[in-house]
Amino acid sequence: MKKISLLVVVSLLTMLTSAQELTSKKGTPILPAAGDWALSVDATPFLNFAGNLIGANGTNVAPTMNFLSGNRTIIGKYFVTDAKAYRLGARLGINSVTTKNELTDLPNYTEDKATASSFDLGLTAGLEFRRGISRLQGYYGAEMGLVVGSGATSYTYGDAVTPSSNLQKSKDGFMFGIGARAFGGVEYFVLPKISIGGEFGWGLAFTTVGKAIDVTEVAGAVTESVQNEGSTSFGMDSNNLNSIFGPAGSLRMTFHF
Repeated sequence: MKKISLLVVVSLLTMLTSAQELTSKKGTPILPAAGDWALSVDATPFLNFAGNLIGANGTNVAPTMNFLSGNRTIIGKYFVTDAKAYRLGARLGINSVTTKNELTDLPNYTEDKATASSFDLGLTAGLEFRRGISRLQGYYGAEMGLVVGSGATSYTYGDAVTPSSNLQKSKDGFMFGIGARAFGGVEYFVLPKISIGGEFGWGLAFTTVGKAIDVTEVAGAVTESVQNEGSTSFGMDSNNLNSIFGPAGSLRMTFHF
């Protein structure tokens, strides 16, 4: 009986060791390992492409690399061990668009200009732990995030004769948000270092938006008027109720390298 028990233990240890070193037929490691980086994208275009191939859809088009989150955040990981990874997310948006309106009915009139500018910054950081010894992997952890943003539209007028009232600038309220959440998910490695999975989360978020102000010039005097007093929101619930984190429950494809 003792010999049989010893053989069972040895067999189990051998199976576990082999599973932890899971490789393809060509010897390529399938699961992520310490030192690997990973990038997650929306899996929907790839699944649609594969489904159309099976269904012989004549309108099938090549899949595209879409952002995982609706707020255009780039989401990645860095594995410090085979079973632990740092999660990182970042978005930086700086935009400026100028619209011109040319009129020639007045001799001194050239053009009016409206320049809309915006700034958006989002950052997330967290820690992920993994479980599983096969292609099917479970994971869990926690992360924090913050987001800030602002926007404004400036106006310039080409008429040499200054009108009695000119809108000079419209300023959106400054937005600031911060949140934290716990998450859990599952993924399956369909190919070496390539997985498809999804996750759910639960946490809280606080967001505040400042006053929106119009700056107007009236008879040479500059005045400011409040167009919106701003807002404050706080949420604590499952999934994501804010623009800080990526979408919970979404199908994602992750590439490890």
